[in-house]
Amino acid sequence: MSRHAVITGAASGIGLQVAKRFAGLGYNVTLVDINPTALSAAVEACTEAGAEASRAIVADLGSPTGPEEMIAESWEVAPVDVLINSAGVYPATPFLSLNARTWDAVLNLNTRAPLLATVALAQRVVEARGPEARGAGKSGRRASVVNISSGAALRARPGAAPYSTSKAALEMATRASALELGKYGIRVNAVAPGFVTVNSTANPVTEEYAAAVSDNPLGRRGQPDDIARAVVWLSSDQAEWITGETLRVDGGSSTGALNLPLHWQPQAGNEAGSRTS
Repeated sequence: MSRHAVITGAASGIGLQVAKRFAGLGYNVTLVDINPTALSAAVEACTEAGAEASRAIVADLGSPTGPEEMIAESWEVAPVDVLINSAGVYPATPFLSLNARTWDAVLNLNTRAPLLATVALAQRVVEARGPEARGAGKSGRRASVVNISSGAALRARPGAAPYSTSKAALEMATRASALELGKYGIRVNAVAPGFVTVNSTANPVTEEYAAAVSDNPLGRRGQPDDIARAVVWLSSDQAEWITGETLRVDGGSSTGALNLPLHWQPQAGNEAGSRTS
C-alpha cells in the first residue's frame, strides 16, 4: 500500500485542498472533520483525484480524547506516514467579552489537539521502530507532521486574542515536538498561511476584514492550493533535513508593513544618496 496521510479539518478550505493534493499523488488518505456531510463529499473528491484509498473519520478533536482516538482509528487502517493538523476555529471575540469557555474552545482545538495527535502518532512510530532502531540516524519507520499555523501567531488582531495565542503556542509546540522526536525519525514542521480565500461558513470573515489583512508585496490573496503545495513539499522526503521550522506562505505579508507612508519626506535636492555640488 502507498504512503498514508491523515489530514484534519479536511472537509473544506485548506484541509480539503491538502487532502486532494495527497490524493493526486496516489496516497492512501484519511480525512478527519466534525462535519459528516461535507466530509463525505471531500472523500469522494479525493477518490476522484486519484487516492489509492480514501476514508472519513468524524471526530471532535477539541475533546480530550479526540486526537488519540483519531490516530488509533487511522493506524488500524495502515501505519501513518504523514499527519497534517489543519483543523481550527477562528471566532471573533472582543477582548472584554472573553471568558474561560471561549478561550478553552479555541486553545483546545487549535493547540492541544495537534499536540496530542502528534504524541499519539509518535508513540506508535516509536513502538513500530523497535528498540534496535530508536536512535537518531537509524533505519526504521519514520513520519512527518505539519501543523497549520497563521500569520496571527506574529501579529495580534482585534477580536482574536485566543486565536493569535493558540497559533503562537502551536509554533512553539512544533519546535518542542521536533526537538524531542527527531531521534525517532519524526519530523515536525508548520506552515503559516497569510490571508487565504476559503469562503468558510465555520470561520466567516467580512470583506472589510479580508481587505485589511490581505495586503502583501505579491499583490494578491492566497488560495488554498498555495498552502497545499507547501504542505505537501514540507512533509515529503525533499524536505528530509528540515524540522522544527515554520514556513510562512503569505505573499510576503509577514515581511513588514507595506502601505505605511514614508516616515520623512525628503526635500528636493536632499534625497538620500543624492549628490550636490
